[in-house]
Amino acid sequence: MTTHQPSQPAAASAKSSSSSTPLTADAGAPNAGLLTAAAPDATDPVGPLAAPHRLRVDHQRPDLSVLGGTGPTPALSWEVPTAPAGWSQAHAEIEIVRANVGALPAAPQTFNLEGADALFVPWPAPPLSSRESAAWRVRVAGEDGIWSPWSAPAVVETGLLSRDDWTARPITAPGNRRTDPAPVMVRRLTVPAGTTTARLHLTAGGIYEAFIDGVKVGADELAPGWTEYSRRILAQTHDVTTALTPGEHELAVVLGNGWYRGHLTWAMHEAVYGEDLWLLAQVELSDGQDTTVIGTDEGWTWRPSNVTANDLYNGQSTDLRLPALGEAEAESPVATLDLPEAALEPTTLPLPTVVGEVRPVEVITTPSGRRIVDLGQNLTGHLRLTVPGGRAGDVVTLRHAEVLEHGELGTRPLRHAECTDRVTLAGTGTVERPEVFTPTLTQHGFRYVDVEGFPGDDDALLASVTARVVSAGMERAAWFASSQPLVDRLVENTRWSTIDNFITVPTDCPQRDERLGWTGDIGAFAPTALSLYDAAAFLNSWTKDLAAAQTPDGALPVVSPDVLGGNKLTCAWGDAITLVPWAVYEATGNPAVLAASVEAMSCFVDGVDAVAGASHLWRGGFQFGDWLDPDAPPEEPAAAKADPDVVATAYFARSADITARAWAILGDAERAAHYEGLAASVREAYLDAYVTADGLILSDCATVYAQALAWDLLDTPRRVNGAGWRLADLVRLRSFRISTGFVGTPLVPAALVKGGQAATASRLVLERECPSWLYPVTMGATTIWERWDSMLPNGDINPGEMTSFNHYALGAVTQWLITDLAGLDVVGAGGRALRVAPQVGHGFTSASVVRRLPLGTARTAWEIDGDVLHVSVQVPVGASAELVLPGAAPETLGHGVHERTVSLPEQLRDGGRTIRTVRDLMDDDAAWARVVEAVAGKHGAYMADPAATLTGFLTHELDSTARIVPWAATVYGFAPGMETMQQALDAVIAEVAPDAPEVPAAQRG
Repeated sequence: MTTHQPSQPAAASAKSSSSSTPLTADAGAPNAGLLTAAAPDATDPVGPLAAPHRLRVDHQRPDLSVLGGTGPTPALSWEVPTAPAGWSQAHAEIEIVRANVGALPAAPQTFNLEGADALFVPWPAPPLSSRESAAWRVRVAGEDGIWSPWSAPAVVETGLLSRDDWTARPITAPGNRRTDPAPVMVRRLTVPAGTTTARLHLTAGGIYEAFIDGVKVGADELAPGWTEYSRRILAQTHDVTTALTPGEHELAVVLGNGWYRGHLTWAMHEAVYGEDLWLLAQVELSDGQDTTVIGTDEGWTWRPSNVTANDLYNGQSTDLRLPALGEAEAESPVATLDLPEAALEPTTLPLPTVVGEVRPVEVITTPSGRRIVDLGQNLTGHLRLTVPGGRAGDVVTLRHAEVLEHGELGTRPLRHAECTDRVTLAGTGTVERPEVFTPTLTQHGFRYVDVEGFPGDDDALLASVTARVVSAGMERAAWFASSQPLVDRLVENTRWSTIDNFITVPTDCPQRDERLGWTGDIGAFAPTALSLYDAAAFLNSWTKDLAAAQTPDGALPVVSPDVLGGNKLTCAWGDAITLVPWAVYEATGNPAVLAASVEAMSCFVDGVDAVAGASHLWRGGFQFGDWLDPDAPPEEPAAAKADPDVVATAYFARSADITARAWAILGDAERAAHYEGLAASVREAYLDAYVTADGLILSDCATVYAQALAWDLLDTPRRVNGAGWRLADLVRLRSFRISTGFVGTPLVPAALVKGGQAATASRLVLERECPSWLYPVTMGATTIWERWDSMLPNGDINPGEMTSFNHYALGAVTQWLITDLAGLDVVGAGGRALRVAPQVGHGFTSASVVRRLPLGTARTAWEIDGDVLHVSVQVPVGASAELVLPGAAPETLGHGVHERTVSLPEQLRDGGRTIRTVRDLMDDDAAWARVVEAVAGKHGAYMADPAATLTGFLTHELDSTARIVPWAATVYGFAPGMETMQQALDAVIAEVAPDAPEVPAAQRG
């Protein structure tokens, strides 16, 4: 039986937190270990058949009790940690024990699955109902029929799956406006004796924090997250049994403006989704037979909190002289609203949480005399400030920024976002019991904090500050290391930018007046994100919103959730609807990901097909193109070298191909054949219109070659080889510096490897001069920058309006470092098949990666010792790997740890390459550095960039003898005093390239 408890007046409260009860976090920050998680221990997968472990439902984190985060038929997955060599799973047995919340469990049900996979096994039992739990465990057997031990059980419990399950109604605080103190929605309740379970289901228009008797409920931050609020709103479920013991309690929920009513976009729009914050909450108390429901209704009250202002962009102000959850005497009646028209859905993605804490490294006094705390790391979240002194009414102000500019806080890149928190002290703080300020209704992207008004010296300030890193609660999935420390830091910077921008949607940046879910950024970065973190659930949720916003002509918003308006058919940004689901499928092996998106994928491709018509060429219309080409003027980021029609048509072919594959995986042969034929027609049109027989491509820039090679658009070895050579030469002629924007940059290293130019890929990655991946690292970057030169060498911030220091997109090279350099690539969806083909040498003497894949842990590590290459590979149970080492025949590996030692081919050994041509000279890093040094040493005062200048003179001389370099530099008028420079260059060339032929007399002429 279900009953509804009537509301109680304010005077009935026995445990009101409105006046004296201090607020506390329930169990601290239980997810704080996610930030610093270590790589899994090395364990040989070959051994006795062990019990499955790391059980998971859908894409939830493994080994968690999933509460309210799934639908009625969750897919089941597990890992087998060890098994005998050659073993493969042939049978699985799943036992499920079901129970309604608070009721006694039913008898176990057992399901035998022949030949069952270990990934995303369909739910074998009848669908779960709302408020139903299921404990499940699994055991497995091979062809010999010998069973493993049973796994430990995992528990999944549904929340409210149907709109009809919500008997509560949304409530709002009448008259409360965006600039007013954050409202607290309050309910006193009596928990009956004999209550055995208590659940709290809730969501909000705005963001919320729930408290029971002053103790925070759960570990979520910024709940319920940001979705397309007009279409779907996420609801959360919490087990509050231990908090709601029999007796009197107060439930108080603070509402913040968040994305719902706060500022959004650079236009600083307000209240995009509504003027009134609202709360929908439902407490359900069960004694095993009867359930009492206490929902939001007109019996609730509201009162102002001590948060006097809050905004995600501008910051939070709090007055500690006031009770945190307000005063009972200030309560007013609430107003009820109708249920939102949007769907109320379970939260299937990991919501933001405190994933770690960072302590400051120093307090800086700026040239102007201000005090700035340096955290040593650019991050996203907020500060926790403890104040051990001060007078009542004193105000401490915290201004956040990512960088310093000539020693002062660099706030210009924040544009309109104030990023400022203020706390008014109560004057009660002591060393033993300091006042505490934790602004949880805002979010900042920052490394530096200007602190004004703090009542203490630098040592006291240093001890009083802790940064709380807020990100989606995703599990780390990769650990990389190499012989190049700057490259290792680059990977770490990419990881941090992923953490900092994966809050509730994949944002472009976390700091300025933007923070939007740009489709182009995540379309390029999704494979990297999924390698670094278990981001599948996060990206699935975002993709669902993107697909829901699609119009019948296939057009999509360029940001999701869409707060800019105006859908477009535009390449790269629109292609996110195919690229992101495909990346998730490849990473997880879950066909349900494709099933959820394939109609939207098809709609987009059909829309492009309609625009292209019989030509099959995507021409004209609005295109971002190769956005932020480094040669584009700062205020014209779309002015790229790559022809936008060539770029767009390549994307058309790519998305048509992905869509065909998706339909084939889902078993629809007819639709698969249709899109396969379309992809073939687009490729043919692309080749006919834009590509020569030798593989030269219209607009002749790195991006178009990278697309063609990376996406297999070229049809003959002649074209592939020609494109590979031309791409490598373009990289050489830019002094191995980046020449591509958002579209091309993630593709270039892998394209070079496909084109047979692996050495050039490594040289490109190792370059340190701007624009390059390592230039920001040499400048002290701890995250990925939006522009290659977001900070200029002289310490000035780039003058462009778009200058973020935390943009993950250009960190997509990390995927190549994992899959190609370290050599651990997933070639079978979900990691069922791996390819280990490390690109050894070329400036690296070692590299390793540990990857946590759906089937288990995989590792590769290689090291060069003299002329010998040592390689170690670990393959998890259920997977196989193709091993391809230089100079050795390919072999197939089963699960286990495999060690190999091979002799390095001559060309990979130190001194193993002969320098004859200018191209050879440029490819030898040490030799070329000596040449550039000789030029700079003689005439560095006459040139800003000796390497780039000399390379420019040699544009048409790559096939010429290396001995032409001194002559070419002299002929082109490098600088005054040519004779001395030529002598210096002649001496260097004679030493580094003794085998180079003399310059023919005809060529000198």
